[in-house]
Amino acid sequence: MDKPLRVLIAKPGLDGHDRGAKVIVRALRDAGFEVIYTGIRQTPEMIAAAAMQEDVDAVGLSLLSGAHLTLFPAICKELKKKGLKDVLVFGGGIIPDEDIPVLKKAGVDGVFGPGTPLQTIVDYLKEKLAVVR
Repeated sequence: MDKPLRVLIAKPGLDGHDRGAKVIVRALRDAGFEVIYTGIRQTPEMIAAAAMQEDVDAVGLSLLSGAHLTLFPAICKELKKKGLKDVLVFGGGIIPDEDIPVLKKAGVDGVFGPGTPLQTIVDYLKEKLAVVR
């Protein structure tokens, strides 16, 4: 039997709105992923440490505060510093289209905006993580 795919969902920064993150947690869990939710107000260092401790395949970031151009790249950098170069990073929240290329260049593989069907995110992770394994 294959080991389930492990995903860490995190809320970086001071953003305290986590309803969307919790919806993603439930959707991924229901789709068969092992999901770890860090809770709100996590630093990039805390998120990278949790990713390492939990030996995750992917890190999902949720942010509504507008600090995605600062925090998402900082998290990618912390993951690389810990040697977690193969961990897939994806994110969601209120992210303008013009910011997506900047995030991708920083190491964020996928960005999902409000209203993205949950199945789209599930399918994206299954496809991307199948390649990694």
